[in-house]
Amino acid sequence: MSMTSTIDFLFDGPAATAKAPLLALAHGAGAAMDSTFMNTLAARLAEEGIRVARFEFPYMAARRQGRRPPPDREAVLRETWKTVIAELGGAERLVIGGKSMGGRMASLVADETGVRGLVGLGYPFHPPGQPGKTRTAHLAELRTPTLIVQGTRDSLGSREDVAGYELSPQIRIVWLEDGDHSFKPRKSSGHTEKQHLETAVAAVAGFVLA
Repeated sequence: MSMTSTIDFLFDGPAATAKAPLLALAHGAGAAMDSTFMNTLAARLAEEGIRVARFEFPYMAARRQGRRPPPDREAVLRETWKTVIAELGGAERLVIGGKSMGGRMASLVADETGVRGLVGLGYPFHPPGQPGKTRTAHLAELRTPTLIVQGTRDSLGSREDVAGYELSPQIRIVWLEDGDHSFKPRKSSGHTEKQHLETAVAAVAGFVLA
């Protein structure tokens, strides 16, 4: 990271080179970039040969000063993403995305910035339990190649909810059976959280390395 950088990045994976595949990931609304979910995902993607750059939006970074304000306004979140893209060397070889809100904010700047791809991990298609209050208008026209990994019983977008939404043909969804918003299934499902995380890693790695 440059000494003049305004973003405090957390890197995993290979050293930066002109050819190293690069994935920038943002956190969700309530958990930081070093949450268990983000740590696990970044470490496993790094093992697949992907350089992962994590960062925090201003409101989450404020925790280092002992503060925890509410999430920033959408305009601030979008501008933060644009700064991240610029500081990582531009959009041509960069895939962006993140957990929940972080992935949604990435989707709002993807076409504008011209990034190579977009990844959503538990995409918030609507507020919890309100499938009619959608956050999908821009997804119908999205031009950026996109991968979304989603639990089938995600309270912010289940398989049944999403089936009724108009989505761009550039969007591919990998469904994790019985997974919740963090991909965790119920014990009775016969699936495990570890299995679902491995499926997510494989899907994201295949997408980024393609």
